Amino acid sequence: MNPMKKKVPKFKSEDEEREFWATHDSTGYVDWKKAKRVVLPNLKPSLKTISLRLPEAMLEELKLLANKRDVPYQSLLKIFLSEKIRAELKAQ
Repeated sequence: MNPMKKKVPKFKSEDEEREFWATHDSTGYVDWKKAKRVVLPNLKPSLKTISLRLPEAMLEELKLLANKRDVPYQSLLKIFLSEKIRAELKAQ
């Protein structure tokens, strides 16, 4: 038997909704057994700009490698970081 679910209140802002869900259990409001998994292919990850100091020689080598692959050096740096992070996490 499925107990009655509570009605989700209307929120005036995302901040108000965020605050609500931080203090309430969603199982009282949502029947998660009926939930369906969705794929959001156009959803872009949140980005944060950082400042990174690199030796000039390393930056020049990175730019050289990026040029050979025909990609921006910042993109290549993200690829290298992602691969290394994945490898380190698997090794743990």
